Amino acid sequence: MLHIDVVCIGKLKETYLKDAILEYSKRLSKYCALRIIELPDEKVNSILSDTQKERIIEKESNSILLHIKENSYIIALDLTGTQYTSQEFADKLAQLPMQYAHITFLIGRTLGMSKNLLAHSNEIISFSKMTFPHQLFRVFLLEQLFRCFKIQNNEVYHH
Repeated sequence: MLHIDVVCIGKLKETYLKDAILEYSKRLSKYCALRIIELPDEKVNSILSDTQKERIIEKESNSILLHIKENSYIIALDLTGTQYTSQEFADKLAQLPMQYAHITFLIGRTLGMSKNLLAHSNEIISFSKMTFPHQLFRVFLLEQLFRCFKIQNNEVYHH
């Protein structure tokens, strides 16, 4: 069975987001072994200097790096990445288990991820040119993963 890790910064606080994550995690359990790794976020003041931003990005990115399994295909989710349709994303993910038993998705905070972390990734993907809250984005990712498995298995999905 394919193993998927979602490594993300920050804990979910809102009940409705936790409920959505639980629902999609349950749905995905039929197709993969899913693990969500929530890492602590750095305290952020409302006004940050560029140096403070870079320090926070580096610290959070280094924390993410420590939680990536060896021999995992690493996909960073970032505005600078390639955009796919759901079908293209499903096709892409369908090819990976031939070479990798483990896929790791990386979700940083609004400040982004370090250049080093992005360079460490096998691929950078963007779901949209729009910016979304990183907590909500977890739900988007799990929904798209579920959609991918439905597409790959020629199963109907109307949600």
